[in-house]
Amino acid sequence: MNLQTRNAPAVDHVTASVIQGALENIAIEMGYKLMRMSYSSIIRESEDFGAGLVDVQGRGLAESAQSTPLQSGPIPGYVQGMQKILDRRGESLRPGDVIMHNDAYSGASHGPDVGFIVPVFYDGELIAFSATTAHHLDIGALTPGSCGIVDAIDAYAEGLQFKAIRVYDQGEKVEPVWHILRDNIRVSDLVVGDMEAQIAAARIGADRLVELTARYGKAFSQSACESVMQHSERLMRQAIAALPDGTYSATTYIDGYLDDPEPSRKELPLCVAITVTGDEMVVDLTGTAPQIPDKPINMPLQGTVDIAIWLTVRSVLLDTAIHGHIPVNDGLVRPIKIVAPEGCLANPVFPAPTIARFCPGNQLADTVMKALAEVAPSQVSAGIGNLRVIAFSGLQDSEHWVHMEIFEGSYGGRDGRDGMDAVDTLYANTRNNPIEDIESHLPLRVDRYELREDVCGAGQWRGGLGSVREFVYLNDGGASVEGEGHKFPPWGFRGGSDGGAAGLRLDRANGQGGELPSKVPHTPVQAGDRFVCVGPAGGGYGDPRLRDPEMVLADVTDGLITVARAADDYGVVITDDLRIDEAATAQRRS
Repeated sequence: MNLQTRNAPAVDHVTASVIQGALENIAIEMGYKLMRMSYSSIIRESEDFGAGLVDVQGRGLAESAQSTPLQSGPIPGYVQGMQKILDRRGESLRPGDVIMHNDAYSGASHGPDVGFIVPVFYDGELIAFSATTAHHLDIGALTPGSCGIVDAIDAYAEGLQFKAIRVYDQGEKVEPVWHILRDNIRVSDLVVGDMEAQIAAARIGADRLVELTARYGKAFSQSACESVMQHSERLMRQAIAALPDGTYSATTYIDGYLDDPEPSRKELPLCVAITVTGDEMVVDLTGTAPQIPDKPINMPLQGTVDIAIWLTVRSVLLDTAIHGHIPVNDGLVRPIKIVAPEGCLANPVFPAPTIARFCPGNQLADTVMKALAEVAPSQVSAGIGNLRVIAFSGLQDSEHWVHMEIFEGSYGGRDGRDGMDAVDTLYANTRNNPIEDIESHLPLRVDRYELREDVCGAGQWRGGLGSVREFVYLNDGGASVEGEGHKFPPWGFRGGSDGGAAGLRLDRANGQGGELPSKVPHTPVQAGDRFVCVGPAGGGYGDPRLRDPEMVLADVTDGLITVARAADDYGVVITDDLRIDEAATAQRRS
């Protein structure tokens, strides 16, 4: 909405909250409709999608609460990028238009996250945008699947690029565009079906927004939205102002390409310096590794880096248990400035590839949290265990099949709580696929799914455990892997131990195979071959010797740690009949 503050009608706080709640409910409805109408499991099961409402200035008004922040968060950037491209072309928007957009250098998070944007008109005037994003199974890249394309040499190798492409023109379907999609995308029935579901959900959002505007009036609704954004901005400024002025820094490392002979492509630093001055914050990424011009782990500044920073700062500083409901809109980001040198991993220059930006971006979020730990230690967790995505693919009855599986990470321990086991982390917030769904639709079998043992970061509050999953191919096919954290384990905090690194193994049916790095380009796989995926374990929080001995005993009896580790890490001596030897424990802890 084009929010005019001059001569705007006064809006009481209650009515403003009611309108904000209505906007949020519209976004949530969009999300549920998209889930239910979608074809592929990456949307309907993993919930790797976004839905949101944006004003005509490109400012976020509301986003779907049940979707991943990495999908909903960038939606204002999608709209801003679309607007700039259309302005350069001299094109305007009209009722009935639908725009498709996935340009990673114009607001999109990466190519497979395709956005569909519906302009919202009221009384003939453009007042807002309704948009959905979703991660698509394939986008026509050099290998099947839209993740694990870890050897793309530039943006052109990552699949189809849609730079503000009109797919509906005043309500009429632009058929040539849809022919291009069907002719260039594997599993096109699934992908095109998902795209049509996105459009339908975005249109529902537009219709609901028009109804809301008609109920309250355009000027009143615009004033209410401005009021709520100012409220969100005040909340964030108050949270920042509560921190001592100063600069707080952290550095972590990502694997990069550990099997590459070129040193500049592996063991790459992510550097964060957060400067707090009054109620404003500058997040400076100077010192972060230079971009890799021909490998796709570079992170778009708008669409990935900004979302990783905003979400982490918001999550650490604005606890809903304290502040209650927090409207997620443009106001939350106004006090935060991001600095990233052009040409680094966090601000690459086109045509540097970016399709595998997911894991580095999540590690960047973890680094932001590590920097904030210095000044807000009770509001962070120890280091997170990052995620992995495998794109399984093959031919069945001469037809392509593609399946993307997101493998869980884990959280580090927190002040007063152990880390969460086998969950998605930080800015991703997706779900895994049920085994029953996988085995009923795909030539794959899941032979093993369990928590790792004896690897969690020791601490007064232990780190969470990653999972172990084992997939067996029933037919010949292929796979590619995008992952992180094979070399650098999650960091421990306040005396806690580092967690456990991730791992991946391909066991061939012929007895060959072995350990794999965190990033694997498309690899042929034969029937009977199996991937063994070992998830990371989060870092420990606090001195392990301060952990309640009864909690240590519970971890032993639950099979999470061994008796030997209880003694070595925690100083808790447990007898053969699983009792605490209090005297020996007291001596060991003294």
